[in-house]
Amino acid sequence: MQKQNGFTLIELVVVIIILGILAVTAAPKFINLQGDARASTLQGLKGSIQGANSLVFSKAAIASKEKDGDTTVQIGADAADTVKIAYGYLQNDSASILEALDISTADWTIVDGANLTEATVIYQNGSPYDASSTPKVDCHFEYTPAQSASTAPKYEVKDTGC
Repeated sequence: MQKQNGFTLIELVVVIIILGILAVTAAPKFINLQGDARASTLQGLKGSIQGANSLVFSKAAIASKEKDGDTTVQIGADAADTVKIAYGYLQNDSASILEALDISTADWTIVDGANLTEATVIYQNGSPYDASSTPKVDCHFEYTPAQSASTAPKYEVKDTGC
């Protein structure tokens, strides 16, 4: 009787098939890591703007401007640290959002709302969202300022297309 050394061809094929099945079931969990990271970044931006709005509202309340429809409030030690507010919350202009959040246009693109009633769109540079594309890809954040002294701003993350 001869002693068998190594694996047979059938054993090798079975192992390759099993590894292929494992790869097919595990791969989708790791393929969309970039999209998940973009969606998480948008959620972080939402939290940042909500926190900034809390601080801006506090500054506006201290200055007795929380009921004013269109004014400014100083949020830092320097006079240059001023943001536009509507009813105590940030307006939807890019300059105020950039100042309050301390973010850069090198990382983010902000498309201002046409007036105080329309949403400002914020998206990360390099994301699949493009303001000029049709149809729109949902991978952005929308901020709508307060419309009156009795309403709060609206924060909406659209991340189904990230």
